[in-house]
Amino acid sequence: MNQDTICAIATAQGGAIGCIRVSGPEAIEITSRIFTPAAAGKRLEDSKPYTLTFGRIYEDAEVVDEVLVGLFRAPHSYTGENSTEITCHGSVYILQKVLQLLIKNGCRMAGPGEYTQRAFLNGKMDLSQAEAVADLIASSSAATHRLAMSQMRGGFSKELASLRDRLLHFTSLIELELDFSDHEELEFADRSELCRLADDIEKVIFRLVNSFSVGNAIKNGVPVAIIGETNAGKSTLLNVLLNEERAIVSDIHGTTRDVIEDTVNIGGIIFRFIDTAGIRQTDDVIESLGIERTFQKLEQAEIVLWMIDATDADTQISQLSAQLLPHCAGKQLILVYNKSDLVTNMQNSVPTAFPDSVKSIAISAKRREHIEELQQLLIASAHLPAITQNDTIVTNVRHYEALTNALEAIYRVQEGLANNLSGDFISQDIRECIFHLNDIAGEVTNDMVLQNIFRNFCIGK
Repeated sequence: MNQDTICAIATAQGGAIGCIRVSGPEAIEITSRIFTPAAAGKRLEDSKPYTLTFGRIYEDAEVVDEVLVGLFRAPHSYTGENSTEITCHGSVYILQKVLQLLIKNGCRMAGPGEYTQRAFLNGKMDLSQAEAVADLIASSSAATHRLAMSQMRGGFSKELASLRDRLLHFTSLIELELDFSDHEELEFADRSELCRLADDIEKVIFRLVNSFSVGNAIKNGVPVAIIGETNAGKSTLLNVLLNEERAIVSDIHGTTRDVIEDTVNIGGIIFRFIDTAGIRQTDDVIESLGIERTFQKLEQAEIVLWMIDATDADTQISQLSAQLLPHCAGKQLILVYNKSDLVTNMQNSVPTAFPDSVKSIAISAKRREHIEELQQLLIASAHLPAITQNDTIVTNVRHYEALTNALEAIYRVQEGLANNLSGDFISQDIRECIFHLNDIAGEVTNDMVLQNIFRNFCIGK
């Protein structure tokens, strides 16, 4: 399949300009069959790389469109193959007509992510960089953009390569000792130095593994559960934060019976808000299932907004505290006293029985009062560090799993060194650590893993 020449539309529909990418051994030849340069006597095959050629695309002597064709010669292209990019008008008819002509002349349609997959297979990038391309396309905030750019530029790959090189050096020395096992006095690998190396590598991998919680929050959004009794204003607050009528708002108790989730960018941070069913005693089977899901989602949240009706605050707090507080342990709990506009002497303090980390704020969701203050409180409660393009933060579940396995292997190396185990056991654990680090870069990844990764890309990339 890698010998095929592929084509696909690389731009979204609806724009004034459209771009079709062609890549493969015959990319230039096939493009030249449907394209005629405007300059007399000029041929596309004779064009220099990294140049644009103006001309027309014809079908049976009829002009389809006037276009620009960019030309890239292997290996100096995105895919590492001969490539052309045809920029035409964004008409759906024109784009489809150009695709039809390319296919008629020897191309086939590209599959999802096939251009990036070819770039990986041709050594233009490693697998972690290829996955960063998808993250870059999907980035929805400054932080996710910076992380994707850092990974795509190879910052993560360089750190892993440094770890692999140091491990390979030592395992080769240990295995050299095994070749001279009949000379017990020979020791090529200094055990004390290997202990220091194992400790250094353990710290680096441990830091990367721990960064996943931050990376996951940046990439997928900080999960925020909005909980409380019925009619406390949870759905109204969700609609205000999202700036759209996402949830049904009614004076009838138990309106929200299922979990509603949506994301919004606040101050450059993605928050994933989860509006849950109001907590109360009910004989309604459907509503009871919704309340059960409330507690399930509460376990997943990092920030909990407990919506409290300010007109009946003491009663609601006393009724739900024993039920809710155990589920909020280890999470940032914010007491949100809603309907503050209906209360003359507003008391929005945190009860003395609550942990010191609990915060509180008084708002009116219906009147949109103090919503900006609540947003700033959410940003502060997210505890996300400032991200630069030089930071190495893990955002990919596959990378997290591989690093976790590598960390377990390096723990065994440390334990083996502490117990003076034989070099062959230590070497095996070092090689297992290297194996899992290589898995991230794609040096040991099988075809099934590759298919799972690239099928999630958009066509044209």
